[in-house]
Order: sequence, then C-alpha cells, then structure tokens
Amino acid sequence: MLFNESVQIALKALFSNKLRSILTMLGIIIGVGAVIAMVSVGMGVRQKVTNSIASLGSNMLIVMPGSANTGGVRSAAGSMVTLKYEDALAIKNKIKNIDYVSPTVSSSYQIVNGNQNWNSTVQGVTPEYMAIRSLKVSTGSFITQNDLTSRNRVAVIGTTVSSNLFGTENPVGQTIRVNSQPYKIIGVLESKGQSSVGQDQDDVVIIPLTTAQERMLGITYVKTINIQVSSQDKMDIVQEDVETLLRQRHHIINGKDDDFNVKNLTSLMQTMTETTTMLTLFLGSIAAISLIVGGIGIMNIMMVSVTERTREIGIRKALGATFKNIMMQFLIESVVIGVIGGLLGIVFGCSASLAIAQFGGFNTVITSAPILISFGFSVGIGLFFGIYPARKAALLDPIEALRYE
Repeated sequence: MLFNESVQIALKALFSNKLRSILTMLGIIIGVGAVIAMVSVGMGVRQKVTNSIASLGSNMLIVMPGSANTGGVRSAAGSMVTLKYEDALAIKNKIKNIDYVSPTVSSSYQIVNGNQNWNSTVQGVTPEYMAIRSLKVSTGSFITQNDLTSRNRVAVIGTTVSSNLFGTENPVGQTIRVNSQPYKIIGVLESKGQSSVGQDQDDVVIIPLTTAQERMLGITYVKTINIQVSSQDKMDIVQEDVETLLRQRHHIINGKDDDFNVKNLTSLMQTMTETTTMLTLFLGSIAAISLIVGGIGIMNIMMVSVTERTREIGIRKALGATFKNIMMQFLIESVVIGVIGGLLGIVFGCSASLAIAQFGGFNTVITSAPILISFGFSVGIGLFFGIYPARKAALLDPIEALRYE
C-alpha cells in the first residue's frame, strides 16, 4: 500500500467521525498550547530579570557598606557608613582593568515646581555614572566634573519627574526646589522603564555627589561605589583586588569580617538565569503532562477504531495485505492525529501567549525551541500510543475478522 494512499485513508477515517476526532485531538491541542504558553511566560520572566540587571550596567561590581556574612549580630549590607569618596578614588587610581568608578548617595525628597510637587529619589553621583548605567540624555546635558568640583546646584531629571512637574513643557533651564533648595535643571534622561521588581527607573533626580553630600545630606560617606570592569573575564580578578585594597584602607586584619560587601552583577545574572531557566522547565514539564493524557486518548480512540473496522481488516488481509501494511495504516492514522493536533496546538499556544501579554500584564517571549519540541513530542506521542492498537489490528486472524459483525 502506498504511503500517500494510507494518509488519504487516515484523513477519510478522521473526517468521517469529526466530533470524535476533535475530542481525541483536544488533549494534544491543549498539551502543546500549554507548553508553548507556559514556556513563553518563563522566558518572559527570564528576559525581564536579565534586562533589569543589565540596565544597572554591564560588567558591574557594586561595593556596599556592611558585612555580607551571617551569624552573630552584624549590620546588614548597606546599613553602615564605612565607605568614603576617597575609597572610590583609590579604586579608580590603583586597580587595573576598570573603565569607570562612580560613588553614589541617595535619599527621598519632595520635588517642587511652583504649585506642583512630586516625591522622588534624589541621587548624588559623579559624571562617570552616566557611562556605567548606560544613561542617555534626551534634552540638555549630564552633570560635569566642574559641577562636581564647584558643588553646583544642578539636576538631571527622569521622564516621570518631568511629566509630573512640567507636563509637556521642556524643563531644561527651569528651577526646581529640593529640600527647600533651588536646583537648575540641565538635562532630562531618556526613559528606561520599569525594573523587574516594578521600580520606575525614570522616577529619579540626579545631582552632583559633592552637592548631595555637603549641601543636602550633610554627610562625608557614600552609600555605594559602582565599578564597571573592562571585560567580563576580569570580573573575579578585579573583585579580589577591590576587596584587598579596601581591607588595607580600612585596616581590617586577617580573621576579622569585612565592613563592606562587593556584589558581582555578572554572577547575580548567572544565578538568576539558572533560577528562571529551572522555573521555565518546571512550567513546561507541568504543561507536558497533558500531552501524555492526550496520547492516552489517541490510544483509546485507535482501539475503538480497530474494533469498528475488524471486518475491514479481515477483508484486506484476505486480499493479501501483510502485517506491515496493516501496521503502517493504523500507525499513520495515529500520527496524523498527533500532527493535526500539534499544528492546532501551536496556533492555540501562540494565541494564548499573546493574550497573556496583552491582558494578563505578563511579559511573554515566544521562541522556536518550545514550538518545535512540543510539536515533535505530539507526533511522537501519536506514534508511541498508536503502536499497540496498530499491532493488535495487524495480528488479527483474517478468518475471525471476516466473521466479525
């Protein structure tokens, strides 16, 4: 029997029982669609986390005050005041393989423009912060070294602050009040959107570090030191050098805990990627269970089909059909169910992913890998669960089959 003829017979058998065929395929359709939708959600989460960490800067080390160790009574990382501006200068001047260093301080204030006000985060930074965080200025300019040296009251604002205080008006050149002090706006940042934790990265006011320390906060320490390493393969070496230098500067003897904590964002990104990958695989595995259920449905309907067509099988065998012919015929029918169900499942899964992104507020990413894998699995399910019914049909005794009513 020719392959094309077998496919035509299989399609005819499916269309002759449309409702039963659709119900049989339903398990495969739901299974394939669920795998694609769940994996797209997992991939979306991974992309959002990756983009959020990447938005902090590439090849980043962040030095924070406080010990990262646990046990005993210790201050949490970031809660102490052990880092100085001079520490950042020493890191910049004494350690190799570093592109930029920017110490920062921050606090929340009410920003006022005339009769408009807005609560936002005010960050004191150095000019290198723009390159480290990959910031871009849409209008105006960023703070300069002269602003830092002269402790100028100038500010660069995010788009959220701009829209809430100035609406559609260009704020460059305007004056705002921060902590009752006037600051001239010299630039507006391009939008960076929300981070993975939902924080608005455009809700920020950036001023010179020295201005924030001396004129606003009245402090001599910094809260973080951001370091951009020249290449990813130098991250661990630079981290060790930074830790060694700061231990020397802070006079920390061997056996004592560090009064600072160096966070490696590359390692953090790798850890988060591994975690989200496991989440994606878990979601895909749960969804794949319905494919197994769909396969059992195929086996069940093929067993019914063998019983219904017992007399037909007997006639074919009496006319010379071999074991291989009968086996092939029923295997093709079960595979056709898997193929059609898989194709419909792809449409269903992609549609569900788009619907989740549109109405569910989730970020979804549709890739070819889950589509191809789930489709291949649906075809394999049809083949695997069709073997037993096909073999049962092929082993029927022609005389007994012809007698069957």
